[in-house]
Amino acid sequence: MAIRVAAVVVAAGRGTRAGLDYPKQYRAMGGSPMVRESLRVFTSHPEVDLVVPVIHPDDGARFAAAAEGLDLARPVTGAATRQGSVRAGLEALSANAPVIVLVHDAARPFTSAALVSRAIAAAAKSGAAIPGLPVTDTVKLVDGDGGIAATLNRAALRTVQTPQAFAYPALLDAHRRAAAQGREDFPDDAALAEWAGLKVSVFEGEAGNMKMTIPEDFARAERDAQSLTDIRTGIGYDIHAFDIGDHVWLGGVRIPHERKLAGHSDADVALHALTDAILGALADGDIGVHFPPSDERWRGASSDRFLQFAIERVRARGGQVGHLDVAIVCEAPKVNPHRDAMRQRIAEIAGLSIDRVGVDATTNEKLGSIGKGEGIAAYATATIRLPWSAR
Repeated sequence: MAIRVAAVVVAAGRGTRAGLDYPKQYRAMGGSPMVRESLRVFTSHPEVDLVVPVIHPDDGARFAAAAEGLDLARPVTGAATRQGSVRAGLEALSANAPVIVLVHDAARPFTSAALVSRAIAAAAKSGAAIPGLPVTDTVKLVDGDGGIAATLNRAALRTVQTPQAFAYPALLDAHRRAAAQGREDFPDDAALAEWAGLKVSVFEGEAGNMKMTIPEDFARAERDAQSLTDIRTGIGYDIHAFDIGDHVWLGGVRIPHERKLAGHSDADVALHALTDAILGALADGDIGVHFPPSDERWRGASSDRFLQFAIERVRARGGQVGHLDVAIVCEAPKVNPHRDAMRQRIAEIAGLSIDRVGVDATTNEKLGSIGKGEGIAAYATATIRLPWSAR
């Protein structure tokens, strides 16, 4: 099978600064080992074809238990350094080389599917790309005596994250060259790529994509999770009539059909219902309030923009989307053959793992306008978690 995108997830470190008597990547986060959550975002992503975990030789049994049920390549044994472990993962891919490779630290369990999508797109465009965040604090360069040597321009600074994304042949070549010269001191793959002469671009990272390193990081993550005690459910509904055309958009998927759905945008009833469900849970109006059909900007617009907007409204309130479910009601086209593609696309748009997205389908038993084949309707529910103060 040809592989376009592969992910190498590095989980071979010992994590001694975490203050545990076992490797930190196996610490439970919300009831699930951190390494499992770091892997799952890639195994559930529709654009990632293969996931290669790199583990410590002593962790075989522990890893097998943590990763049970995930669709992974056989684990690769890591090296004494992170750089060596990444190289081992890259070499394991050489027999069936991907076009793009993502390198991710297992110590970042909160990475979203949306960030993975941005990484893939950035690598496809530039060949080497890393997620970064603007620096908000003033940064001082300090000399050996503790004095200030310079004040840096923070507008030009970024803190960087993983997954870092590269054209696979170029990154593998850079790693091999560094190993041949005995260079094992690069802090990340971007630094190694720069040394090898590659131009590395920066794309938008995520504040929530934090690296778990010291006990305070785990404590903060637990506090953040415990603060999301305001659990809300929203309900959305949408219906569109058929018009002349040759396809419909449902759940972000283009489905060939003898007619299309009429609407100001692309008339994706599934995404519209989901958008309204999320906005309803926020008590923040509905899709018509934020994207009125009277506004020509939204004529023919792809409905993934509406769903992304609703998701960002949740995140702006410091919240999380826990689960999305949409029921599509129509006589035709048949939804079941496209169900998993819809789940994958909705998960990608919303930055969720696919196991947090449900798509159901039924007919209207020939009753009413839907039963007569005049259109398609959708009902959706969204469960979100907000900080209690965000009422």
